[in-house]
Amino acid sequence: MTTIDLTDTSASAVSSALINARRAAGNQAVGMVLTFVVVVDEATHYDAMRSALDAGREHPSRVLVVITRPGRGPARLDAEIRVADSRPGDTIVLRLFGELAKHADSVVLPLLLPDTPVAVWWPSKAPPVPGEDPLGVLAQRRITDSAASSQPIRALHQRAVSYQPGDTDLAWTRLTPWRALLAAALDQMPGATVTAATVEAERSNPSAEILGSWLGGRLGVEVTRRASSGPGITLVQMTTSGGPNIAPGDVVLSRPDGILAQLDLPGGPIRPVALRRRETAELLAEELRRLDPDDVYATVIKGCAPTERSA
Repeated sequence: MTTIDLTDTSASAVSSALINARRAAGNQAVGMVLTFVVVVDEATHYDAMRSALDAGREHPSRVLVVITRPGRGPARLDAEIRVADSRPGDTIVLRLFGELAKHADSVVLPLLLPDTPVAVWWPSKAPPVPGEDPLGVLAQRRITDSAASSQPIRALHQRAVSYQPGDTDLAWTRLTPWRALLAAALDQMPGATVTAATVEAERSNPSAEILGSWLGGRLGVEVTRRASSGPGITLVQMTTSGGPNIAPGDVVLSRPDGILAQLDLPGGPIRPVALRRRETAELLAEELRRLDPDDVYATVIKGCAPTERSA
């Protein structure tokens, strides 16, 4: 690993130092498939950077970690460049001070890989409208995480009203295994009609709100939201009217411990299924597999827009 520290520098100097470091390591910028921009604060940048690098094992990337430190001091850029010797991918930590913190796009733009997609991730605090943020404008994929906000449901509502093609939220990504299991359960009951559904989760869990929107849209039923002590989503129940050779009853997918779930179908045995809570790196890797707009998410998130009662 080659590490270079630059103090009070410029984007062009960072780019030149990066090229020289790669030449010295005998590792040119080949094999990288995207630029991954992580916008984070000083206190949490290490964990976010580690998750981004872990996701990069599947998606070799140039990772740009942008740490803004606005204030009255002079504008200054400090950079730390890390180039791996044995694999594609490099990491640049950019600390923007003073007035420069308001113009992060001017620093990031010269460092983007040419002719490759750009993804931006805000691990905690995201802009009100990611698609209009100066860094978000550069990206094909804009990743937020409502669950990391101090007010998760309000953050989710903001994502719903500000949605633009290319936006996504890790609260949605966390639902992939839940949606797969619930769809597979209903596939085992051809002809059955779902008449009601319930989602049980921690009170401020945005994934539960999104799951309720997805179920309601797919099944055409009202979805009841119940609070639990968690962790995360603990139960989904779908009441069915039965069908040919299928008794009426409840499809219940419960996960009280965040690791192992139980699937109960009408007239069948209770089956254990693995449904652990996934690490952030896994969620990022999933999102980076597709950089085109997610039409299903677009429909579902709009169903989470606040009503007059919830606003």
